[in-house]
Amino acid sequence: MHVFYTPDIQNSNELPEEEAAHAIRVLRLQTGDEVMLTDGQGNFYRTEISTATNKRCLVRVLETIAQEPLWSGYLHIAMAPTKNMDRTEWFAEKATEIGFDELTFLNCRFSERRVIKTERISKILISAIKQSLKARLPKLNEMTDFDRFIAQPFDGQKFIAHCYEGEKPLLKDIIRKGENALVMIGPEGDFSEEEVEKAIGQGFQPISLGRSRLRTETAALVACHILNLENQ
Repeated sequence: MHVFYTPDIQNSNELPEEEAAHAIRVLRLQTGDEVMLTDGQGNFYRTEISTATNKRCLVRVLETIAQEPLWSGYLHIAMAPTKNMDRTEWFAEKATEIGFDELTFLNCRFSERRVIKTERISKILISAIKQSLKARLPKLNEMTDFDRFIAQPFDGQKFIAHCYEGEKPLLKDIIRKGENALVMIGPEGDFSEEEVEKAIGQGFQPISLGRSRLRTETAALVACHILNLENQ
């Protein structure tokens, strides 16, 4: 069954315009057909189409189904977006399929992309939760300066992945199941040494994601996967 994103379903029985167009014009759904909706807040809704016109799709809610959390703790990934936006978009899609709670884009000293349009990323997140049958939409934040980000409070473990020498335990070995976790991933040129020192001063622990040298988007996805698996 197809899933449609309807964030206002509790206040309105009408699908958003884009979702309605997909349901009626593309899938050719008609009055009486059953469709599954999600509000992105943890709920699915089994519904029946009550009105189907060229531009509008209204439904009648038959059943509300709360989805239990698929992992424990709150998982936050903060990464510097890649110069090639396709790679950032790929990460956003795949990480959502795996499962996490919040995504922040970082503006770092060596960032090659300092502006990002989150509208496109938001659509990718929505598409990915529908495809992977998740009822919770990750929170998406605008680009945030590195210094400002590390100064923000976070109730949980905080990690920074970087390529400099030093003691860096594997992320998988120090994650505490059920505890909130935040991992920062730097740009293609890595964090600067000064940024690493500042992060450590703010309570971030340096970590390793393995022996391979990873691209930014790959490192972010590996971190997301480790956090998710360790919190199953």
